[in-house]
Amino acid sequence: MLQPKKEKYRKQFRGKMRGIAQRGTDVAFGEFGLQAITRGWVSARQIEAARKKITFMTKRDGKYWIRVFPHKPITSKPVGVKMGSGKGAIQEHVAVVRPGSILFELSGVSEEIARLAFVKAGHKLSVKTVFVKK
Repeated sequence: MLQPKKEKYRKQFRGKMRGIAQRGTDVAFGEFGLQAITRGWVSARQIEAARKKITFMTKRDGKYWIRVFPHKPITSKPVGVKMGSGKGAIQEHVAVVRPGSILFELSGVSEEIARLAFVKAGHKLSVKTVFVKK
């Protein structure tokens, strides 16, 4: 599971997700890409599920790149705990995704296989995605 090796500050505010992605919007490494068209948090578990689906659909041919990393820690309090007494413990890490971000890239496979793999991987993510070519 993806998560930072070390963090300067353990807990973060939730933050805003205004605007569109300023960088990471072009297919840079591979031939095909999976681009987000809505905004949201993509958890490390979702990224891993999508990655596994891509490797399964391509039968481990070609090469893929993961272009997002879950830097943001998300906290939550246990069920049944009353309000107050501080911020909860870290539950998971998420990547903040804005519209236009490239999430995955793929090369070394045909366009049909890449399209099918990215459509299936997109079902695993909490943002709407679209298939793009270089």
